[in-house]
Amino acid sequence: MPKAKDLLAALQRTEQQLQLFQKISRFMVREMSLQEVLQGVVSLMVEFMACDSCLIYLIDNDQLVLCASNTPHPATIGKVRLRMNEGLTGWVARERRLLAISREAYADSRFKTFRELPEDTFEAFLSAPVIARNRVVGVINVQHRLPHQHTGSEMELIATVGEQIGCLLVLARMAPTAVEAANHVELVLSSGWASPGS
Repeated sequence: MPKAKDLLAALQRTEQQLQLFQKISRFMVREMSLQEVLQGVVSLMVEFMACDSCLIYLIDNDQLVLCASNTPHPATIGKVRLRMNEGLTGWVARERRLLAISREAYADSRFKTFRELPEDTFEAFLSAPVIARNRVVGVINVQHRLPHQHTGSEMELIATVGEQIGCLLVLARMAPTAVEAANHVELVLSSGWASPGS
């Protein structure tokens, strides 16, 4: 039977996870630039997961482009690109699957080195696709310098954050005036929804 302190720790972690999701959700309703939002997400992820790196790549045609990073190397934003068949990140986007490597991620046969990124020497790698409207539109990576055994909770968290980022990207395409002018009732009813009694 679990001890009271273990249950308390699990409860505290669940509360922290909920707070993370709430903070990311609040980005969806604020008027912020997409760059600010993505930078906010990577900062929250680093704080919550106590990791050393969080990177967000978005798809541009057949390439993944680095669009946000918690580490101060602004020259790499928009410049680091990899094809969909390159690296661990490309594999996650292509296969539409979560990937967790607890140690020596750089030794994986799928790994691709970028001299510009210090993260290439980090041991642990956790990655999930960014999903928007059931399509992969990017990848979010979390890395630890030292070996790290990823928990099921961490894997579920990064997958959910990947879905939240996808929603943010869809919302970012809508002008504020379009949101105000939209007939939301008509939008819902015309999408094929019907009441159970009809």
